[in-house]
Amino acid sequence: MTSISVNLPQQSYEIAIGQGIASQAAQSPLSIDQLGEKMSNLKLGRKVLLVSNPTIFKNYGERVLASLEAAGFEVVSCNLSAGERYKTLNSVQKIYDTALLNRIERSSTMVALGGGVIGDMTGFAAATWLRGINFVQVPTSLLAMVDASIGGKTGVNHPQGKNLIGAFHQPRLVLIDPDVLKTLPVREFRAGMAEVIKYGVIWDAQLFAEMEQSERLDQLDYIKPELIESILTRSCQAKADVVGKDEKEAGLRAILNYGHTIGHAIESLTGYRVVNHGEAVAIGMVAAGRIAVKLGMWQKEETERQDALIQKAGLPTQLPSGMDIEAIIEALQVDKKVQAGKVRFVLPTQIGVVTVTDQVPSDIIRQVLQEM
Repeated sequence: MTSISVNLPQQSYEIAIGQGIASQAAQSPLSIDQLGEKMSNLKLGRKVLLVSNPTIFKNYGERVLASLEAAGFEVVSCNLSAGERYKTLNSVQKIYDTALLNRIERSSTMVALGGGVIGDMTGFAAATWLRGINFVQVPTSLLAMVDASIGGKTGVNHPQGKNLIGAFHQPRLVLIDPDVLKTLPVREFRAGMAEVIKYGVIWDAQLFAEMEQSERLDQLDYIKPELIESILTRSCQAKADVVGKDEKEAGLRAILNYGHTIGHAIESLTGYRVVNHGEAVAIGMVAAGRIAVKLGMWQKEETERQDALIQKAGLPTQLPSGMDIEAIIEALQVDKKVQAGKVRFVLPTQIGVVTVTDQVPSDIIRQVLQEM
């Protein structure tokens, strides 16, 4: 097991990562079967509300329930529809209804078993139920493992923008079992690789170089177990380092939004049905890289290296067909990162280093989007 600490002033917590894929499941000292034991050590209340979606619950729900009940927890569950378009207040209402029906108390814990959508909604429900209760993340997608489950950003979408409704609410524990990636659909695995590539560009040049050396990044079966282990540990460490320095995005944490500015606009404008989050981020990273080149901030050779890695992961580098470029530019104005009416972009200056700027002319954005 690898243990990474997210060090925060009020309450630090552990990211516990098993080595199932790298060391074979029989030898792994940590899996979802140890969730109850790990939570017992945190001295939480006995009541647990487990939130998942039907597919994930079918694969892993019984194991998680058995682990929690064996540790003495009283568990009720709530299954929500999967998909970004269901990340709404209506879905969170179902969590609230289950919590009320089962008398979930201030000492109780909500556990998110699923991908980023389930984690975001469960975290938001935990942040707002009784003004805040305990929350544990058990991510089952690569994207959630390396990004969404860490850092305490929770929330839901508004019809006009992604994650406009939310709260910062840190989990008490993040438990990552790499073996669950074996049942992850290929498209979802690739979506997670977008966030991993992001960490290479913004923070970890060594991780970027390790991925460049891999022949394929588009399917779990074609990636060496050692690289999967490195992807998980280095990505989680990068997120922990950034969040530990800037919990609520007052400064440094904004770099984690690399590729997300244009990416979120694409997701919102396509109704969360055409591209998934990782695919949108990949397109956003390509756009950000080209903007940086046009502004003289980044070398063309490095943006070509980034784009090659994105393509190696089976991710798109072009806008979805039929996208209205002016609508994208307009959608940027309702992005959460807008300050004083100016859109803030995260732009790379070299592999492993980025900067945040609001000095990107609209005509440059328009030109890049037209080229894509």
